[in-house]
Amino acid sequence: MRLRHIEVIHALLHTGHLGTAAEWLQLPVSEVENTLRDAEATLGFMLFASVRGRLQATHETRQLQGQMGHFYQALEPLQRLASSLRQYQSAPLRILCTPPLAQQLLPQSIASLRRSFADTPCSLASHSSAEIIKTLLLREGDLGLSLHNPEHPDIHCQPLAQGKLQLLAPHGWLQPRQKYIAVQDLAGQPLVGLEGHDPLSALLESKLQNLRPAPLIQIRVQTQQMMRSMVEAGEGLAIVDPFTALGAKAAGLDVCPLSPPQLISLYALTLAHSTPSPAALALIEKVTENAQALLTG
Repeated sequence: MRLRHIEVIHALLHTGHLGTAAEWLQLPVSEVENTLRDAEATLGFMLFASVRGRLQATHETRQLQGQMGHFYQALEPLQRLASSLRQYQSAPLRILCTPPLAQQLLPQSIASLRRSFADTPCSLASHSSAEIIKTLLLREGDLGLSLHNPEHPDIHCQPLAQGKLQLLAPHGWLQPRQKYIAVQDLAGQPLVGLEGHDPLSALLESKLQNLRPAPLIQIRVQTQQMMRSMVEAGEGLAIVDPFTALGAKAAGLDVCPLSPPQLISLYALTLAHSTPSPAALALIEKVTENAQALLTG
């Protein structure tokens, strides 16, 4: 099949009429009809049957439809890049980050970046740390921001800021003006756990399980934001990163760091053997400034 065949079949699947498909493709009706006949001759089976004045896809065409959807989905990044190059003459900056950063840190940092790089379109996607690494290695992203150091040989990992893990509790659970909570004070308390392979959470949980009695973890969720939501719903306490804690504190939950402090770092991730664009370097600088301001504040 040729690309023109796919375009005509795709248009007819959505319109069911030669004339409407021709308008969609901005082609003469005769050319659309000839392309359809050529595609049928190439494939060796009928693609559409005329039913009550409309073209109805055959069983074989319906089987092709799913793969055509994948084909057009794969074309979208190329079309967006071509459009941005035509409109801005600057490649887009594709940013990847973990969910807590997408909520609290990245929107302000990107808005600040755009004031200096107005001609650089930006896209922001929220992924797990493992997905960020995979996307960077496939060269489908330019800059990753994560709270984990992947220690991958093909990923350059730059520490930007450091904060402390925080306890989330329902409003009024902590004493007034309480500045920290000892890990030992969590013995026997109901905790919301984190699902998956988070190395920091696994290390922390192993410490907590050594307490007597051990904290009771009956609910596990996939993200720190979901942990916060469970605390808001009254399902226990949670230990989260400092960026999630910022939003939780603003929403009225009790928040304080653990003692002894459990440190967590923010990292910028890029491909090890590539040079980040000026926009990426500028964003790293702005993220560092904003993160340090948020964490110290």
